[in-house]
Amino acid sequence: MKTILRWALRLIPRPWLIQFSYAAAPILGWWYRGNRYIDPIDQRGYRSFLSYGYGTMRDQVLAPGTLSLERHRLLWLFLQQKTDFFTRPRNLMHVAPEQAFYRRFKAMEHLSVTSVDLYSPLADVKADLCALPFADHTFDVIFCNHVLEHIANDQKALSEMYRVLKPGGWGIFQVPQDLSREVTYADDSITDPKQRASIFGQYDHVRIYGKDYGDRLAQAGFEVEMVDFTATLSPSDIDRYRLAAGELIPWVHKPQSAS
Repeated sequence: MKTILRWALRLIPRPWLIQFSYAAAPILGWWYRGNRYIDPIDQRGYRSFLSYGYGTMRDQVLAPGTLSLERHRLLWLFLQQKTDFFTRPRNLMHVAPEQAFYRRFKAMEHLSVTSVDLYSPLADVKADLCALPFADHTFDVIFCNHVLEHIANDQKALSEMYRVLKPGGWGIFQVPQDLSREVTYADDSITDPKQRASIFGQYDHVRIYGKDYGDRLAQAGFEVEMVDFTATLSPSDIDRYRLAAGELIPWVHKPQSAS
């Protein structure tokens, strides 16, 4: 299975993978049912999770039923326990909508969801994150997770999200973050996919974020909390949900006084 997944990630275009995943997930969920691990998104137990990774494969990280990864389950738990996202009416912009969330968010009657992406078949609006086709102050919440590392001008993308977020609104902008690095590293001259994978962690990434990621968010005008939510969980829960201990959640807010 690990070899098949590695081959699929490298060779099959992402829009095809997204479409295929909807057919595969129910079958995988049934096959791997059990009680060793729990996916908090579908609240089901599994005897095993799957391996995943574009370079080095990480073991026991891909939940069979929802195809969620560590970051998805971490975000879901955070939203449940630390926000009113699941109960308060919101106008949500969901950038590059994840399969694990897409249908669930759409089914929540208190949410008005607009999904945005240039290529995803799940997107309601095909748009460049650096030139969003929305008026100022349109959305209450923005989710933009594991997207900014793909964008050459990430500060422009952040500026656009700040513009369309309402004053008092908030967002979560997860990225792959190397906490051993003090400063984010980027090199526009690196264009070879193999070099990018070796240096940035994936063939289509253009930078690797360091500890200064929160500062980069603040430069766009956001108030920023880098939340280590796993620090509030027991080691057994971290293992049961298959989370990455120490992974930070970048929780941003647009000041209420912003114009």
